This record gives sequence, C-alpha cells and structure tokens, in this order.
Amino acid sequence: MEHFPITFLDLYIGRIADAIIISTRIAGISVGEMSEDQEAQEDELLALASIYDLEEFQRDGSARGGEVRICPDLPRDFKVNVKAGGKYTDYGVSFLPPLVLNFELPLDYPSTSSPLFTLNCKWLSEDQLAAVCRHLNKLWQESPGSVVLFSWIQFLREDVLSFLQISSSLELPSPRDGSSAGACEAGAGPGAWAGPDGREQPGPGAALRADSDGQLLLQVLDFDGARRRKAFDSQPFDCGICFSQKLGSDCFRFRECEHVYCIVCTCEYFKLLIREGAVQGLKCPQSQCSSEATPTQVKQLVGEELFSRYDRLLLQSSLDNMADITYCPRYLCATAVLVEPDNSSAICSSCRYAFCTLCRQGYHCPSPCMEEEERETATDKPNAPYASVPKKEDGLRVLWDDYESGSQKRRTVLEKRYGKNVLLKGVEKSLSKSWLASNTKKCPHCSAIVQKDGGCNRVQCTKCQHYFCWVCLSIIHQNSSYGHFNDPASLCPQSNYRQ
Repeated sequence: MEHFPITFLDLYIGRIADAIIISTRIAGISVGEMSEDQEAQEDELLALASIYDLEEFQRDGSARGGEVRICPDLPRDFKVNVKAGGKYTDYGVSFLPPLVLNFELPLDYPSTSSPLFTLNCKWLSEDQLAAVCRHLNKLWQESPGSVVLFSWIQFLREDVLSFLQISSSLELPSPRDGSSAGACEAGAGPGAWAGPDGREQPGPGAALRADSDGQLLLQVLDFDGARRRKAFDSQPFDCGICFSQKLGSDCFRFRECEHVYCIVCTCEYFKLLIREGAVQGLKCPQSQCSSEATPTQVKQLVGEELFSRYDRLLLQSSLDNMADITYCPRYLCATAVLVEPDNSSAICSSCRYAFCTLCRQGYHCPSPCMEEEERETATDKPNAPYASVPKKEDGLRVLWDDYESGSQKRRTVLEKRYGKNVLLKGVEKSLSKSWLASNTKKCPHCSAIVQKDGGCNRVQCTKCQHYFCWVCLSIIHQNSSYGHFNDPASLCPQSNYRQ
C-alpha cells in the first residue's frame, strides 16, 4: 500500500474544518442540525424560484438571501384617494406597487432562528409597515422550526389589505421626511421593542423603511397603467370587425367603453374616416356606442402625415361649429376671425382686412349691404378694370375650358380681358357653386354641404352625425329609423326613399 506525505495544504484545510465544527458547537448548533437547516433552506429557495418569475423573486449571490416583490390582490373597483386643499380625490386602480421583502437566512434557520428581513412599501405609512412586520414575526413564532417564507409571501399577497382594514379604498400617506422612518436590528428575544421616538417597533430580525416621495400618486398611477397594459397584452381577444382572435398586444381598446378591435382593422377604419374628412366620427365601430378615440391613440395608429390632416380638420370642424367664428373672405388668407356679439364688422388678425360679416364685402357701415345683383352689376360700370365674366354656367364652362386648354398667348389675352385672379379663382368658384347647387344639399341641423351618391333618401351628415330626409330635409331621429318614410301622412312615401 502506497503512502503519500501530508502536505501543509492538507493540514490547513483540516484545521479550517475543525474550526467550523467547534464554532457551530459553541453556537449550540450540531453539525447534523446545520446540514438539515442548509438542506431546508436550499429546498425552500428552489421552490420559490420555481413558483415565481424573475420579476417577483430573485436570489442573492450569497445563496442564503434574496428579494421578493409582492403585489397585493385588490378587490374590484378599488380606489386610491389623496387629500389636497381639504378635499379628497379618488382614482380607480387595479394594481398597487409591490411590497419589497428583502431577506437573509441565518445558519440556524429554520430550526432555531427566523429570517432577517426588511420590508419596504411606497403606499403604506410607517405605523402600517410596523404592524405588518410584527405580524410576519408572529407567523414565524406560530410555526417554529418550519420554513416560513412562502407563508409570508401568501400573507402579503392575499391578506395584507384585510389585516390593515383596507377594503375598497386606500388613502395615500402624505409626503414626509424619509429620515424619520424607524428601523430595528436583531434582538435577544421575541416581541416588539421601543424605538428612539418611543413608538413600538417590530420584533427582532425585522426592519422597515417607508418611501416618502412627493410624487407618490404619479408613481402609483404609472405602475397601475403599466400593469394593466401588460395584462391586456397577454390576453386573447376577438376583433369585432374581422372576427379574428389576436393577443392584446396586437389590439386596440377604446378607453371609455373598453371595446377591443385588432390594430390592423382599427387603423384602416380611422384612415378611411380621416381621408373622407369625418374627423368627428372616430368613434367605436360598435353600434350605438359613442366612445371616441383620444388624439394620442389616433396618432399612434395612423402616423404623422394623416394625423396632421386629422388635427387640422378637427380644428376646422370645431371652429365651424362655433357661432362667433367666421373666416376672412380673401381667397389667399381665409384666417379664422372672432366675431363680437351684435356687431356685423370684423377685422382679420392676419391680413388686417376689415369686412362685413353679413355680405362678406369690404366694410361699408353705415350703408346697407348691396344685393347680389347690385354687386354683380358693379363690375359692369364703364370704369371697371376688366370685362365681366359670363353669368350662366355654360358660358363660364366655355370660358374656363378656353383658358385651361389655350396657348400661353391665348391665356395672356384672356387674363388682360377678365383678370388673372378672376379666371383662376372667380370662375372656378362660380362653377363650384353651380355644381354644388345641382348635386348637394345643406344639412338641416348644421348647414354643412352634403352630397348623396346613390342609396336611400335617409342620409347622415358627416359633420354633425345627424340623419335627415334627402327629399324634404326633415331631421330623422336615429331611433326612428325609416318610420319617416312609412308614415302615410309623409310627403316622402316608402316607394320614393331609394331615389
């Protein structure tokens, strides 16, 4: 049998092992107990890692500690409220920021000692945190010798609100100096102890710290919004337009009604409405639903270019619906002008043109407005700089075709005779008026110009969304459907409502 000489390294390792055994015996821990405790700790930490994801549980590099982030379960319609100026304001939330439990397991856990831990929370007061810490110590004392971390986590998730007598609402603590937060170190025996301020503190092994950020409400609402979005993104939904099932990450939800459609369908729906100018109708496609998309949602879906058109048309539509807004009559200006009550005059803030809001001609007070025939004959005077254009549509169309298709020399002749601005703007406008008179009608509710291209005589205005009869221009209530045409006394019988 071959023998090897004992080296200095062997002696050194042997002495270290003897020292560990002696120190554990001095501490009252047998080698067998230490082995059992280490095995129980390892099993508990492995179990926690398998139950919770990395956002909820992370093990420290020391292998005997870690951090757990627990979001408590909230009842339906839960609210947080803050006090400002003597009044409370409520905010509905579905998630609260997590309670953060940092722990370290002593060598003699779970046989003898409880875990050392700190508990942090943004939305609980110092007194509430102290009460929770004392209860965690109580849970350990009720089951000595057993692992307790999972029981602590379950309590913080499921029962902490009822323990603190928080049922349907939570009053956020007011901002305070973080240096006043209490803390305690491991003590000699169970129970609570008095801190420097005389208040009762948690028992041994516990420490607490309360967050005193003045932006607490914003943090709570931001966290709730992020968690809501995460929960929505991971759920499947049936699109109400294409009837396909897609994850929430590929869907769009209206905030008021919470109806859900896939992003592709909603985007095409919004683009179609914006291109048609129906910017007041970016509503939920669900029948009878009046929920509208916010400008931020519209911008995210349709992109910068279409959103610019949407924003411009929305402003234009809002101005058109204001009774005290008119527009500068100059073709190249057309700036919105505020009209003062009981005043027929206005001055454009852009070009400083003063005009009459009744006839839209230059300001002529105190003279009355000229009739349309007078304005037309005013240009036929001998000293008029240009010849008058034809008054009938056929003549205007012939003149426009002659100018548009003529050579440069012919165009110059016509411009000298009638005026270039008249040809470019006046003739085109006159033809447009003639076409509008023949092919469109004014909405009886908002006076917007409406064109009907086929279909029945029950027409919806794209500006105010009201329905009306194309024949008699009577407003039709949405709930009455085609009752107007079925009424025997109506001048628009059913046989005519598809003219």
